[in-house]
Amino acid sequence: MDIGEFLHMGGHGFYIWGSYGTAFFLMIVETTWVAKRRNKAKKELERMEAEFARVDNQGMNR
Repeated sequence: MDIGEFLHMGGHGFYIWGSYGTAFFLMIVETTWVAKRRNKAKKELERMEAEFARVDNQGMNR
């Protein structure tokens, strides 16, 4: 079996490699989305912690 036959997969290569390509693409997209959501959540948490610290400090100064 040579590389051409392997890639052709008995006439089903387009579907097989297309499926692999689609799955790989979606894994990259999902990883990117998760990273963006994580960064957004981290920034929101930092904002909330800063606001809590500000409110807490104002309460202690009274």
